Amino acid sequence: MDSFSPLFISDKDFDDNFSGEIERQSARHWAPAAIVKRAAKFLVDKPGVKVLDIGSGVGKFCIIGAACNEGFFTGVEQREYLCLLADRVARKFNVTNVKFIHTNVTEVDFSQYDAFFFYNAFYENIEPDDAIDTSVDLNARLYELYTAQLTEKLLAMPKGTRLVTYWGDWEPRGYNLVYTNGNDALRFWERG
Repeated sequence: MDSFSPLFISDKDFDDNFSGEIERQSARHWAPAAIVKRAAKFLVDKPGVKVLDIGSGVGKFCIIGAACNEGFFTGVEQREYLCLLADRVARKFNVTNVKFIHTNVTEVDFSQYDAFFFYNAFYENIEPDDAIDTSVDLNARLYELYTAQLTEKLLAMPKGTRLVTYWGDWEPRGYNLVYTNGNDALRFWERG
């Protein structure tokens, strides 16, 4: 088993678990390790918080976040091969408070979670040149559908639910902006 120091893991340390196209796409599709640590710290305000990463890709947010604190992280991803890669890396580093589910986010019951991370996973539907791949259907209609359903599901969450968004201009209705970093790419929200 490899040693894993989540407090010091770099993007390169994580990316070295992959090769080829997955590694090349990391900077565009998965949040930097420093961002993950800040977001996870906000989302897990007490032990046992259940966090859902919406569009988890290769599991970077979930694996690093889970290794850094006492929350339980679930990643939902519609590409099965990415779930399998994420699961392999989590096992490699013996991160046990994490799991990955292969399904579309529209099929997920948000009431099973306490907090959420969203790194604009739907954007590839309106910017196909930025897509991870073409293994799933991508189109502007899906962007609108996924965004509307995400909004509806988050509005149904109880007061105090925490959400972190990274990049994109989408703002969750019913959530108050708690704080943001200087360039507004990373935003911390709480259900009002």
